[in-house]
Amino acid sequence: MTSIFLSNGKYFPEEKIYLLKQKLLAADENALDRLSVIDLKDPTVSLIVSIFLGYLGIDRFLVGDIGLGILKLLTGGLCGIMAIVDWFLIMNRAKEINFNKVMLAL
Repeated sequence: MTSIFLSNGKYFPEEKIYLLKQKLLAADENALDRLSVIDLKDPTVSLIVSIFLGYLGIDRFLVGDIGLGILKLLTGGLCGIMAIVDWFLIMNRAKEINFNKVMLAL
């Protein structure tokens, strides 16, 4: 189970992989079982959705930022500005969310 998470490094921030590895190696069986049900967000899918539907806020809904999703939906991505900014931010946001989910499960 540990090797599955570590081999999928694209789902987590690069600077936090070492911390994640240490936590996984120290985890007990119950924690590892909880990890099997975690739904990880794919940063690449988040970027693609952001490029094509970012002005509607779909990218933010996808990663769980409901408030920002509603803001982008009602304002057209703040007239396109926030949609473009999210092209550069959404992948890191998806990775942070994945990291936080795994750390809570451990």
